[in-house]
Amino acid sequence: MSILAFLASAFLLSLLPAEAARSKYPPKSAILNPIFGPREVSGLLDGSVTVKCFYPQTTVNKHDRKYWCREATRSCHTVVSSNGYVAPGYQGRVAITDFPDQGVFLVNVSGLALADRGSYRCGLGLNNRALSFQVKLDVSEGPNVPEEAELFYVELQGSVTITCSFGQDYASTRKYLCKMEKSGCRNIIDTYGKVDDEYAGRILLSNENTAGSYSIMITQLGWQDAGLYLCGAGVYGESGETKEVDLHVYEGTDVPQGKHTVLGVKGGSVTIECHYDAKGRNSLKYWCKWRKNGCSRIIDSNGFVSDLYEGRVAMYDNPQNNTLTVILNRLADSDSGYYWCMTNENREKKTSKELKIVDGEPSLTGEEEVEASVGSPAQLACSYPCKYYSYEKYWCKWTRNGCTPVEASDQSHAELNVDCDKDNKTILLNFDDVALTDQGWYWCGVKHKGIYGETKAVQLRVSGGELHGESGRGFHAANQTPLPPARREMLPPRPLEEVVLARVPQRRHVTAASPSCSAGPSSLVLALVSVGGVFLILATVFAVYKYRQIKRSDLVSVGSYLTNISMSDFESAKEYGANDNACMKGTQETQIGGD
Repeated sequence: MSILAFLASAFLLSLLPAEAARSKYPPKSAILNPIFGPREVSGLLDGSVTVKCFYPQTTVNKHDRKYWCREATRSCHTVVSSNGYVAPGYQGRVAITDFPDQGVFLVNVSGLALADRGSYRCGLGLNNRALSFQVKLDVSEGPNVPEEAELFYVELQGSVTITCSFGQDYASTRKYLCKMEKSGCRNIIDTYGKVDDEYAGRILLSNENTAGSYSIMITQLGWQDAGLYLCGAGVYGESGETKEVDLHVYEGTDVPQGKHTVLGVKGGSVTIECHYDAKGRNSLKYWCKWRKNGCSRIIDSNGFVSDLYEGRVAMYDNPQNNTLTVILNRLADSDSGYYWCMTNENREKKTSKELKIVDGEPSLTGEEEVEASVGSPAQLACSYPCKYYSYEKYWCKWTRNGCTPVEASDQSHAELNVDCDKDNKTILLNFDDVALTDQGWYWCGVKHKGIYGETKAVQLRVSGGELHGESGRGFHAANQTPLPPARREMLPPRPLEEVVLARVPQRRHVTAASPSCSAGPSSLVLALVSVGGVFLILATVFAVYKYRQIKRSDLVSVGSYLTNISMSDFESAKEYGANDNACMKGTQETQIGGD
């Protein structure tokens, strides 16, 4: 029997480390239980403790009974409740205070005695219901009590900011956050740039202004994130200091967040929606790109736009449905990564989205850059596929405060109109008389049932004038990324002869062997001018030569020169590659008057 007892004891001892480590984990029931409080509180003999218990801020919970009870074998005896009850022996030294707007109630126990040690529960409703959290109370004779873990009660898919401070002595020491597990404390993030894969794109570590202080923000919190963490300075288990952080995740109000991964095509666009709580309608909202050492702000609701994203990002806030829409176009491989929708509200959700760039062709096509001179006409074209035929199409002019729709009825620019060529499925934005104030970025896009879809950005450059004032701030040439020259379209005023000839109907036949056919009537004018110039030069040379010959000899008559020199002696212009009309054969020329 002694051998069996020894083996049993050894077996139980082998389980102690595992159980000790497992106690650091919140059990499944605790994750599913919306009530949360400290796992353990400590107080000095004759001193006091304050227990903070959290609950979801629903209407029912706000008005429900809150209580603090002491566990017995098969029940939990009420010590104090929000209904005004106080158990005998606790009058004058226990109180409960509810803060329904914050979703928290406090239990204060004073005059602590050694007999107060034990297990308690804070909860909502009836004592025998599961809506409660177990708290162990320890009373110490002093002189010190252990530091309690800092509690964080966060809604599912919400975010949390943890601040840790270790003083000037640790200003240059490695800072970190680790999560307690069976095998130790798993590193989540540190100041060396290491980030756990499960937290990539949704965690940030930032140094605070005070030396030795830093903050950690985690967003998109899930059930698996609940647990006990340590923030520290130094190396866990070897050097430095640590601080316990107890994080609880609960399922609160249902605020949809949509897909966490968004796919975009090179050269195309993406539309990202972020939902926020109604309480954050008046807060500053911004969109940033996540990096291991911070989140670079791209655009915010106050009109800020990063120079690197000028002309290709816009933000739309819809307070009616608490939705923030961000559109990013002209996508490149460098745009892949994690993006955060954020507000300046500490309790607000911070939404994380991953953008992946894939190969493919954008659905909206057209020129990326158009150039025009002041006073000349210009046209921006945007072609769309059949799948967008029933969608709402629009053109808008981009500014730092959004993209202002351009409509045919816009009286501020009477000669501006938008129409759609249904046959070619092309949306046209026409300028009859371009002004310098028209230069900038224009977007064509589609919408369906009020939801923004794909967009395409086109830059209009205007030359030939001087811009005064601030009306042309929509365009900043110094901040623009140069576009390939092959994608540019020049629209200068046409020459008079081209305008006249363009009115004559012609049948054009373009072949691969005649690449210059696209020149049209201007090729005819160029050929005639070239032949005339050659003839004038030869005539001048002939006159000079003739004059010198006359001076040298009187035996040569003028008539002999007239006899020996004629226009037939000149080579035909066609033998040198010229043509009356390079785009037409003789039988294809248009007859103007007569037979």
